[in-house]
Amino acid sequence: MGKKFIHICTFAIVVLISFSFVQNPFSTHYLHTLKYESEAVLNEQDPLYKQIMVSAKEYEEPAIDARIDRVWKAVPGYNGIRVDIDATYERVKGDMQFDERKIVFEEVAPSIHLDDLPPAAIYKGNEEKQMVAFLINVAWGNEYIPDILKTLKKHNIHVTFFLDGSWVKKNPQLAKMLIEEGHEIGNHAYSHPDMSKLTKERVDEELERTNKAIEAALEVTPKWFAPPSGSYNQAVVDRAEHFGMKTVMWSVDTIDWRNPSVDEMVQRVTNKLHPGAMVLMHPTESAAGGLEQLILNSEEKGFKVGTVSELLSEKRVLLNTFDENRRSTNGQDN
Repeated sequence: MGKKFIHICTFAIVVLISFSFVQNPFSTHYLHTLKYESEAVLNEQDPLYKQIMVSAKEYEEPAIDARIDRVWKAVPGYNGIRVDIDATYERVKGDMQFDERKIVFEEVAPSIHLDDLPPAAIYKGNEEKQMVAFLINVAWGNEYIPDILKTLKKHNIHVTFFLDGSWVKKNPQLAKMLIEEGHEIGNHAYSHPDMSKLTKERVDEELERTNKAIEAALEVTPKWFAPPSGSYNQAVVDRAEHFGMKTVMWSVDTIDWRNPSVDEMVQRVTNKLHPGAMVLMHPTESAAGGLEQLILNSEEKGFKVGTVSELLSEKRVLLNTFDENRRSTNGQDN
């Protein structure tokens, strides 16, 4: 009886101590919360903090939702930005004055994303994104690929190569060079057919065989599909979606397969460059010869050059030191 009484008393004391600690206004958690709230109140009374709050509205840009455009079909969204007031205050309070170069931004995601839209072809990135992507369709032209890779490496540029499945089967080592250089890989069907004229079964065969060839050789699974010759219909788009790929077209064409002179091709493409442009090319003599100038011209126009995934993501383009203060709220590398 005595031992049982002692156990009951011990248990009651433990429960009482635990309850008291939770309710104790001086517990560690409570003190931490109280300290944080007190600092927040003091910050808000600081004229510098108030100045940041007022100025923040000048820098806000709303997010842009993805949409289906009557002409351009599926158009991706684009993150907005707003000032992280507390983070900015922490950076500038030691200076005792507001310095816009130290503003910390956070990106604000749109409400409607590309994945929320019904399956549709994509011809370009968002028109507010100061970026272009080079799409290189590969089914031939092996002799020009080394020079293309050399130029891309020289400028630290990554692009998206859309590979014909049968080409991958025949050229696994050359295909590996693309992935080893850090380039993105897309699906370009298996035998370069007119996809719009195929049965559902044949469409599936073209898509699946190519994905399997790419996966076997490169250990990557494409998420973008570029129809050969740009020929597709809604059934093709739907089947690509079934295999986890979105259908990609282009908004600027080098027409390099016609063998234009390098100067002619470069001038033509440069004149048509626009925010969000997707530039189609192939491993040809004119593409290999004019690629460097296209990169330089794109950058001179204020465009960053990247992959299809980078262009079609919602993430904002960072172009200068001031922009580098911006950071994403969700931490995603969109």
